Amino acid sequence: MKNSKLKRFLAVMSAAAIAATMTTACGKKEESEDTVKVGLLHSLTGSMAISEKSVRDAEVLAIEEINAAGGVNGKQIEYVEEDGASEPSTFATKAEKLVDSEGVSAIFGCWTSSSRKAVKPIVEEYDALLFYPVQYEGMESSSNIVYTGAAPNQQIVPAIDYLIEQGYKKFFLLGSDYVFPRTANMIINAQVSNAGLEVVGEEYADMEQTDFAAIIAKIEAAKPDVIINTLNGTGNVSFFKQMSEKNYTSKEYMTMSFSIAEEEVATIGSDILQGHLVSWNYYQTTDTEKNTEFVKAYKDKFGESRVTSDPAEAAYDAVYLWKAACEKADSFEVDDVIAAIESGDISFDAPEGTVKLNGENHHLVKPVRIGEVGSDGLINEIYSTDPVEPDPYLSTYDWAVKAGIQPLE
Repeated sequence: MKNSKLKRFLAVMSAAAIAATMTTACGKKEESEDTVKVGLLHSLTGSMAISEKSVRDAEVLAIEEINAAGGVNGKQIEYVEEDGASEPSTFATKAEKLVDSEGVSAIFGCWTSSSRKAVKPIVEEYDALLFYPVQYEGMESSSNIVYTGAAPNQQIVPAIDYLIEQGYKKFFLLGSDYVFPRTANMIINAQVSNAGLEVVGEEYADMEQTDFAAIIAKIEAAKPDVIINTLNGTGNVSFFKQMSEKNYTSKEYMTMSFSIAEEEVATIGSDILQGHLVSWNYYQTTDTEKNTEFVKAYKDKFGESRVTSDPAEAAYDAVYLWKAACEKADSFEVDDVIAAIESGDISFDAPEGTVKLNGENHHLVKPVRIGEVGSDGLINEIYSTDPVEPDPYLSTYDWAVKAGIQPLE
């Protein structure tokens, strides 16, 4: 018996001797016959709250819709919420609480790769299930995680290809100092080098950093054609506002951002971000019937001024994909749900278009969309692809294999 399963078994036996409110199978508190419990784990405070609140809200919307339609396997979904507080160690602690104490059937959560990597050993040790909703740097696959955001070949690589096709030749890489930006920039360095072009600068900012004067001076000295931006959280606000104070717009310094969506545009200001580029798989303006319904439902629940975004949509999709996997398995047990996922026959008619789970690597088949920020604060699609198979390790790219890109911890 695995240590994690032995631990749960002993916890069950001990608890059963004290009270009859515990189950005998996997150490979970007994749920009502009419409910199934899931966990929501996001930063409701700290530097990442600016981005993660909309993701949490989209999950709540999906849960309420599913419950109104009859639930999952005849049960209503009950959610338990924890605050990761923008700290990876807190995410790990709260994930263990959700799995070990609350006995949730799945966790929907995290944003930064640092938070995901902190939670990964927890869900693997407890044989639990995490649905992770944000684009990321790849170089990872876990049977206990479902990645509903983009793999690097569904965001980073096509964005750089697009810029190269548009004639950009000198790239400046700017990111927050953690796993995603550093790994993303290893990929970009290899891709740009393979194209015979130049990275003219590479700088990182602390997650809590608010003064970007020194970095802006280095950008001015390097004279790039485009800035590749992998800042996250409040760093994006500080950087773009300080660039604006110097009267720099997309005409002077074009940026391609991988973590700015509609929520961040609303916070930073469309007057500042107008004309800048982003790369995602979904925008509020995405033209599908399902998206029209999603945007209306989101605004009806949370307010007309609220905006949807790619991570919010991926989080919404995650709840429905979990539902589909549970119904295929006719079970909420993690091993049964994983087996259903790995059957390769789980899909959802999502706002971005139909998405399908790849049973081998637990990522989604997704379209790629390059967008431009408009004066109204929305993002308009200017380039798109057919659905792209996920390739988290970039094993189909010779230049990436040759570069020997390795995951960072």
